[in-house]
Amino acid sequence: MGNYQNTRHHKGPRELVTGGEWIYGRNPVEEALAAARRTASEIVLPPAFPDEDDQIARIRAEAQSRRLMIRTMDRDQLDRLTRFGHHQGVALKTTGYPYVGIEDIVRDVEGDENALVIVLDHLEDPQNVGAILRTAAAVGATGVVIPEDRACGITPAAVRVSAGGAEHIKVAHVVNLPRAIEELKEAGLWFTGLDWGEDAKNYTDIDFKGRVGLVVGAEGNGISRLVREKCDFIAVLPMPGGFESLNAATAASVAMYEILRQRGL
Repeated sequence: MGNYQNTRHHKGPRELVTGGEWIYGRNPVEEALAAARRTASEIVLPPAFPDEDDQIARIRAEAQSRRLMIRTMDRDQLDRLTRFGHHQGVALKTTGYPYVGIEDIVRDVEGDENALVIVLDHLEDPQNVGAILRTAAAVGATGVVIPEDRACGITPAAVRVSAGGAEHIKVAHVVNLPRAIEELKEAGLWFTGLDWGEDAKNYTDIDFKGRVGLVVGAEGNGISRLVREKCDFIAVLPMPGGFESLNAATAASVAMYEILRQRGL
């Protein structure tokens, strides 16, 4: 089996994490292997048993076919390795997240008259970022754009929350978010920002047919001024219950499924 090994406590967590990052959780690891966008080098799995869980068996078989080093590790070690994330006994060491350039997403937009691009305006919570990526992958979004500074990147925690969906969608990391939006508008996108204000319309009154960009503002602060100025429309979700704030990921999911509804999907 080539480089395949099954050893226990071969290295400590600090040594293992050097030179890459660890994706954790059964679904994220399985999806990372399926997407094959990263280079994996080793994997942590429970000890092999003849009647092991089907998903673990699939992951093990894929790891063996790729000649990954397979390790076992006690729970305390794996907890530390994944920074106490919900790992389910599984972790995969890979290269970092494979961001694309904004030109990749622009090219895809130009080739798809129903393109959908999600722009995250300085979101800092990996729970929100991961949940939005999960929905974006589910609805078949063309891509996601995030800024490089003052924002959460596609971290292992975000990948875990996305249930591996982050591995199947293009994400561009950009220096200047307003400029990236302008490039996408030149490619044919019409941008709607989820925000509030006198110029905001009910989200169901926005025409989401054709090439669409959806901007989701940061937790608490909403959409930044320069990004808001680039939006063609501002949409608000009605909250008759009197509670004046929706979680960013929840609001984004509602809007994405409204886009699908209007497209008859």
